[in-house]
Amino acid sequence: MASPQENARLEQIKRQWAQKRQITDRLSAIKTKIGVYSGKGGVGKTTVSVNLAASLALEGNKVGLLDVDIDCPNANKVLGVTEVADYVDGQIIPAEKWGVKVVSMAFFQEKEDEAIIWRGPMVHNAINQFLQQTEWGELDYLIVDLPPGTSDSPLTVMQTIPMDGFVVVTTPQLLANVDAKRCINMIRKLNLNIVGVVENYTGEVFGQGAGSILATEVGADYLGNIALRSSYQDNSRPTVLLDDEVSTEYDDITANIKTSLKALGREAP
Repeated sequence: MASPQENARLEQIKRQWAQKRQITDRLSAIKTKIGVYSGKGGVGKTTVSVNLAASLALEGNKVGLLDVDIDCPNANKVLGVTEVADYVDGQIIPAEKWGVKVVSMAFFQEKEDEAIIWRGPMVHNAINQFLQQTEWGELDYLIVDLPPGTSDSPLTVMQTIPMDGFVVVTTPQLLANVDAKRCINMIRKLNLNIVGVVENYTGEVFGQGAGSILATEVGADYLGNIALRSSYQDNSRPTVLLDDEVSTEYDDITANIKTSLKALGREAP
């Protein structure tokens, strides 16, 4: 006869299995899932996530954007979304703008400047709730804006979502590259795919080239660089919809992402 502890453990395993099954079912109509990740905040990870999603939508793809940066959610701001996601009959119905469906923790805050002071288990539960309850429908791409760093929040995402690969965002500064290398090592320790490295904020102010050097050092694809431009000051819509030069940069990056995914055996639409 099993002990109470053994029964409790068995029930926990059953719940976890049912949870993973539900998440798998929710994501089953999504062809390609890409995480956008950085070793530290402030390198433009969310800006890259949103513009990458908008660029893929411009190509005619069905695209979703999941913002699981629980502490500081702001993908909706960069996308220019004014509506919020709906909650209907136990399902989260994403908001939509510029051809991109989006779900963010920001939709569920009473006040925009409210501090979300949660320990790991609460963050874990919030992420799982998003994954279990969001009705994405059929998508060609789901772009996942991860929390920065190498702690519990990104680990939860990596262990829960069957991601096709990760785009790592860095900047030309030395410290950003050191942190980016740490998150690349985390991805590889979990036996997950690195799609490649993007260098953001390229130009006269911060320099250029550290991203390609990092990609060479870690044996990853270099996907391209994104210049620091004044057009990013306009927050009315993703910058790829405002600036032809930015749009060209992202066209190159999305093409390189597709090439990298193909090399990884993950055919992209």
